[in-house]
Amino acid sequence: MRWSWIRAPFIRGCSERREMTKHRSTFPGFDLRRPPLDRAQISVCCFPPRDAPSHRSVRQTDPPNADEIPTARGFWITKTMQLMATLNFAVKLKSDLMKIAMTTLSSKILSQNKVYFAQLAVDAVMRLKGSTNLEAIQIIKKPGGSLSDSFLDEGFILDKKIGLGQPKRIENAKILVANTAMDNDKVKIYGARVRVDSMSKVAEIEGAEKEKMREKVQKIIAHGINCFVNRQLIYNFPEELFADAGVLAIEHVDFEGIERLALVTGDEIASTFDTLTVLCWMKLKGLCMMPCVLSQTVNDTRVVLGGGWPEMVMAKAVDELARQTPGKKSHAIEAFSRALISIPTIIANNAGLDSADLVAQLRAEHHKEGCNAGIDVITRYSLSLAGVHRITYVLSVGDMAELGISESFKVKQAVLLSVTEAAEMNLRVDEIITCAPRKREDRM
Repeated sequence: MRWSWIRAPFIRGCSERREMTKHRSTFPGFDLRRPPLDRAQISVCCFPPRDAPSHRSVRQTDPPNADEIPTARGFWITKTMQLMATLNFAVKLKSDLMKIAMTTLSSKILSQNKVYFAQLAVDAVMRLKGSTNLEAIQIIKKPGGSLSDSFLDEGFILDKKIGLGQPKRIENAKILVANTAMDNDKVKIYGARVRVDSMSKVAEIEGAEKEKMREKVQKIIAHGINCFVNRQLIYNFPEELFADAGVLAIEHVDFEGIERLALVTGDEIASTFDTLTVLCWMKLKGLCMMPCVLSQTVNDTRVVLGGGWPEMVMAKAVDELARQTPGKKSHAIEAFSRALISIPTIIANNAGLDSADLVAQLRAEHHKEGCNAGIDVITRYSLSLAGVHRITYVLSVGDMAELGISESFKVKQAVLLSVTEAAEMNLRVDEIITCAPRKREDRM
């Protein structure tokens, strides 16, 4: 048995702001088919949100001013962020998202299938058109098969069985999402007892309960629905009533699935049925096994190269600022530059390379104009000796633009600001008392 998984929320985007126009989108639907259980599959299911933008226009934005960038009160970090704001490249949205996704997956278990899973995640993101609700993201896992059996599915998937004798496929469905008791419809009064003197009286009580349940089902059906999804159990008697009316009923949907279905349809979860809000019409094309909705978007589409390239560029600029700064402040600026260089050093150490030699090579490369050099742990060369031995060499420094190694500008900026502010806050601490000594009483 093998488990497959994919991360979708890791994608943030790369370099431009977008102007959007809104429209009310139609929802893809689902097919009421049960997928085979002998295949491992990830069904990443996404839906366009209500009032989502239908198209977008992209325009190049100017680098932000220093006043617009949140700084950590040190002018060296201000200098660094001013430089970083100019490092983002022109946008090719989908290709940049692919590069960011593959860079993120390079260190994960999915690295052998990173192109395939990056394509799945990017396709899901491109279909969402503006939604940032991460609670609508869920991954389906099925045992058996291989990672390549994973797929991206449009619509909403619910892993529940349909009642006996009910339709298995519905088009132009009118769905009622509910959280109500469909086992028995009696008032639960704790401590109360009913005494009867014959079995006929028991039958009358049971008949009265059935009649109340029949009235409740009739109220539900009277709203013109043809699909009823309930969070609680549906007993046999109401299930038969739904089957006779040609209504598809799904029971015992977990609360998370109910919430996602309500989000997809734009409906509210009903508990009483005398008066309901307008139900959502939805063309069902594929309602299958497990609730899964992928909802993610790209807000900031700026991108920078990876592999330690931005840190080396910023370190070079900070070093130049240190040489121009008189007094003791230059030592603090130089320390910040060394902290930036520690990032490519850590990358090299994690890859098992000689970090001291690598950083020296990167320094030399970055003194050239238009340098895109970074740490390359992808390119490998093989050498055969006498047709027997094979030695594999790893190229330590490479062109990040040619290798397609990219990172999100927004994430890089947030990391840089956060660690700087954390370091500054630690420097402001005069003393740390881990365990205060017990106050001793004077025995004199």
